[in-house]
Amino acid sequence: MQFPISEFLEEQTKGLSELLQSLTSSRVAAARQAARDSAARIKSLNGRIRELAHSGVKLTAVSQNAVQGMIELQAEIVTSALTEAAAKIERLAYTESVRDLARLQSEVIADARQRIVDDLGRAVTILKDASGAARKAIATAEPAKPAAKRKAAAVKAKAARKPAAKAKARAKKPARKVPARRRKA
Repeated sequence: MQFPISEFLEEQTKGLSELLQSLTSSRVAAARQAARDSAARIKSLNGRIRELAHSGVKLTAVSQNAVQGMIELQAEIVTSALTEAAAKIERLAYTESVRDLARLQSEVIADARQRIVDDLGRAVTILKDASGAARKAIATAEPAKPAAKRKAAAVKAKAARKPAAKAKARAKKPARKVPARRRKA
């Protein structure tokens, strides 16, 4: 009677050891496959990072050009304003009557108004050009790819594991009846 039990135990031991070896080898194979997949994903990020860095360089160049244009415009505005002011003051010095003084003063105001409008137009043009160039610099970058589907499946599985009590709590409650108003007789 000892013989069949020991044979059974040997078979079970042998079967369990084979199962253990197959589980160990499958875990190692799965870990190796996961490592290969991770390495491939990391390598694919290199191209995206290069594109992002390149678009960042383009965007920096665009902003630098816009700032340079604005600074040059500001310098030109100040220079022309000072030059025109000096010329008008010089003309005011040679006026012979109050009528000429008033006429020159109105010209100064009109010229200043027109100069402000022109300068604002040029500033808006500089900013429009910069925004167009910035859009082009950003548009060359490849749009982000959607997340893997397994994340969505994990979210669905997690939602399925939540207790049904929350579903009952979310059920729409009946509206409270408002008492009728009393009419004044």
